[in-house]
Formats: sequence, C-alpha cells, structure tokens
Amino acid sequence: MTNTATAATHSPAPDPHNGNPFNLRVIEEFRANAGRVGGQFAGTRLLLLTTRGARSGLSRTTPLVHLPDGERLIVFASNGGAPAAPGWFHNLAASPEAVVEVGTERYPARARLVEDSAREALWERQIVAEPAFADFRRRALAAGRDIPLVALERVG
Repeated sequence: MTNTATAATHSPAPDPHNGNPFNLRVIEEFRANAGRVGGQFAGTRLLLLTTRGARSGLSRTTPLVHLPDGERLIVFASNGGAPAAPGWFHNLAASPEAVVEVGTERYPARARLVEDSAREALWERQIVAEPAFADFRRRALAAGRDIPLVALERVG
C-alpha cells in the first residue's frame, strides 16, 4: 500500500477456487440482495473487496465489515484477532488497487494505510458499531500484532 492515490483499475483473471465455501455463500447472497446479507451478518455493514492475489495474480473477493469515514471506507485487517494478518491485506500490500462493492455499486479503489493519528478514533467508532472488534483487537495485541486499518478510496 502506498500513501499516494493514483487511478488504476485491474481485471485479474477470475479464480474458480476463490475463497472458502462460507465466504462464497456470503458473496452470493450479497450480490443477489443488493448488498444485504442475513444470518449473523444481518444489519452489518458489509462490502466485497476484490484484490489481486499477491502470489497467484488471480482475483480474490472477500466480504468485509467496513466503517464509513467520509468519502472513504475503512476496513480492519483483524483476521478475527489471529496472530497473522488476513490474505486480503497481504494482497493489498503487494498491489493496492482493488474493486469495492457496496450495495449495488461497484467501483475501483486504492488502499492506503490509515495514519496513526486517526487510528484510535476509528477503533472507537468501530467497536461501538461492532463490539466483537474489541475482542479481535485484544487477541491480536496479545499475540504481538497491531491490526492495520486500511482506507479504501474511490479512484476514477
């Protein structure tokens, strides 16, 4: 990820083995229902993030909880509080261009790490919106990992 926003789009080859069955069901439901998903995600702000696989170069789509922040969307590389960052974060580190789907809208975006001065306020807002993120943060910190916050900014 960089700290400069330049317009870029990519159309990586589709990946027929993209994601796990759970994520694939969430993605299918999201796209079939204008960005709404039921079950454990009912009422949750979800987006679909499509990145280019850092090693494979293939398209990878991941459903993520997000926090709106003005013109940008914030995603948390929490990986449920695991000691390692999620694959989508590694993909963005290798290539910060992505495609975001929110509701029925789909657009190119560029990922940037959130500056340190804004992190705590965003964490506080996210924990109010999604209390489970407090536990994700606690577990990651206990494992020696500070969870990166990523701003997705529309390009083009």
